[in-house]
Formats: sequence, C-alpha cells, structure tokens
Amino acid sequence: MTSLQKFRSAAAIALLACTSLAMAQDAAPVQVSGPWVRAAVAGQSGTGAFMQLTAPKGAQLVGVSTPVAGVAEVHEMKMEGDVMKMRAVPGGLALPAATPVELKPGGYHIMLTELKQPLPAGSTVPLTLHLKNEGGAAVDMNLQVPVLSGAPMAGAAMHKH
Repeated sequence: MTSLQKFRSAAAIALLACTSLAMAQDAAPVQVSGPWVRAAVAGQSGTGAFMQLTAPKGAQLVGVSTPVAGVAEVHEMKMEGDVMKMRAVPGGLALPAATPVELKPGGYHIMLTELKQPLPAGSTVPLTLHLKNEGGAAVDMNLQVPVLSGAPMAGAAMHKH
C-alpha cells in the first residue's frame, strides 16, 4: 500500500467516524442522565419523573407522554411569596446549549397524573420526551425509566467501602 493509499484509507475512516458521531448527535439532541420515577402505590393519583437533560446544541422539551398516566406534563415548582406553587410550563422548557437542566423534586420536573396502575420500586416506566432540536424539528426520545422509592443518593456509586 502506498503512502497515498494509506492516507486516503485513514481519511476515509476519519470521515466515517465523524459522520457516525454527527448522526448519533442528530438522532439524540439531548443527553439524559440519572432518570428516575418516584414509586406510587395503588390509589395514588400522581407522581413525578426526574432527570438531568443536556442539549449539546440547544433544544426545547415541549412535552412528554407515557402509557402509565392519563396526563404527563413538564411542571415547575417555585415560591410565590410564602406559598410553594406548581404549574405546567407553558410552551415547553428551554434546554440551552451545553447547559445541564436539572429536573428534580422542588423544581422543574415531569408530573404524571391520572396514574393507570401502581408504580412499584424496581419496575420501569416507558417515557417519551417530545423535543424540538435547535433547528425547530420535532424529535421524540423513548426512555425506560427506573422506578425508585426515593431520590437516588448523589455520588453513592462513587463511594467504595
């Protein structure tokens, strides 16, 4: 193999790697970290889903759906005077480029109401995030989210005894 052939071969491999990476980023405009749903017992009408979302190029979370709830919405909790208020986020939640957005208890979160079944700890919930990428194109991300009895401990996996 000549030097020119080796160069062309290496260039072709590099181009393929870059194309694959770009396609993977286009397919998933948002990186999801630490998703979980709070467990719900029989008769409980609602619960929350939590995670960290990072959009490398910016995006917007415009909705969410799941077969386990009649209603799934992006909500915000915040203090208004001395009262904690919760409401749906009108128009969706902006995900600025390369800035992690935390969906957590007491802040932005996904509210699941009109639950159709109990959600026991150890099970999983199918959840679809409805997004608009930086160009405004609609993209759905399907997740299988673990159900936990409470918030996972931050850094628990990092501690060794």
